[in-house]
Amino acid sequence: MKATHDETTFTLTGEIWSATYPLDELPKWLRWYRSRKARFPKAGNSYDATIAALEGLAGDGDCDFGIAG
Repeated sequence: MKATHDETTFTLTGEIWSATYPLDELPKWLRWYRSRKARFPKAGNSYDATIAALEGLAGDGDCDFGIAG
């Protein structure tokens, strides 16, 4: 999973899909993916790459939301 951003948006890019969202929604999406992992433990590590990419982006000095941990 890859996460990139510009001044106003961030993009998640997987192997067969990508999606772009407003940068100010990054905390919401990180919470959502973390909640999916907690709610659906049978999914195993399927959300880990997305969570790690979003956490990396959240901790980026250009868009620090204080939610990386």
